[in-house]
Amino acid sequence: MADGLIRVITQDRTVRALAAVTTVAVEEARSRHGTLPTATAALGRALTAASLLGAMLKGDQTVTLRILGDGPLGGIVAWSDAFGNVRCYVAHPLVDLPLTDQGKLNVGAAVGRGTLHVTKDLGLRYPYHGSVPLSSGEIAEDLARYFTVSEQIPSAVALGVLVAPDGRVLAAGGLVVQVLPGADDGVTTYLERRARALPAITSMVYRGHSPRELVEEALGELQFKVIESRSVSFRCSCNRQRVEETLLSLGEEELKRMRDEEDGAEVRCRFCGEQYHLSREDLDDLLAQLQSE
Repeated sequence: MADGLIRVITQDRTVRALAAVTTVAVEEARSRHGTLPTATAALGRALTAASLLGAMLKGDQTVTLRILGDGPLGGIVAWSDAFGNVRCYVAHPLVDLPLTDQGKLNVGAAVGRGTLHVTKDLGLRYPYHGSVPLSSGEIAEDLARYFTVSEQIPSAVALGVLVAPDGRVLAAGGLVVQVLPGADDGVTTYLERRARALPAITSMVYRGHSPRELVEEALGELQFKVIESRSVSFRCSCNRQRVEETLLSLGEEELKRMRDEEDGAEVRCRFCGEQYHLSREDLDDLLAQLQSE
């Protein structure tokens, strides 16, 4: 099944829900960064969370999710725009901890304690920034806390990544259900009951559930209309021109040092892992640009 995302609202406009299937994008991230299973699960949850946050944006707006814990993974960064493009990285991709007592990947211990940050570039003078302490490190619970505390929207969040014994990603997806102003207590109670009975996201995605079917499982009898449906894809904006612009910003002295001492430059994009090699001749061309300005 292709990756995709859906955003809906109930007919009475008191409940909003978003659901995403991100299996292909998370497998792309795993392949690019060479993550081991626990790191894959954490990175995949962060990527999925970013895609859901991005679905709440419009136009050229973007969002960056940073999970900075004291666990062995170090920092996790995931980025999304309003069109379903996502990219991400984790500081230490080769982390793989023993399973929990329930036989699950121990993402909470790998992330540890720290802070979840959400930064939205809304095209204003300054970006919006919100943060909450990590309550579990499992990411879904932490994102739900962010919505409730920073955005004042009671929310339930589910994120999951199913990793095969050989390390490949078999299923990944996420779900957000938010109770908006005007909802009565009966709706909230109903949704809480549905959430407790909801199967694991990974099991539903692995069985072939689409984003719409994930929403239907969460909302049950509540009638809704689709606001938007879109694809999700791992896509990085790095390219050789941007690499050259970055090197030019280092200045003439540093470019000469790299040319003479390192015989060129190797630049690796943290988000996608793409490698860019610039030879001595390439650096000479950049120096010529600087000297002609």
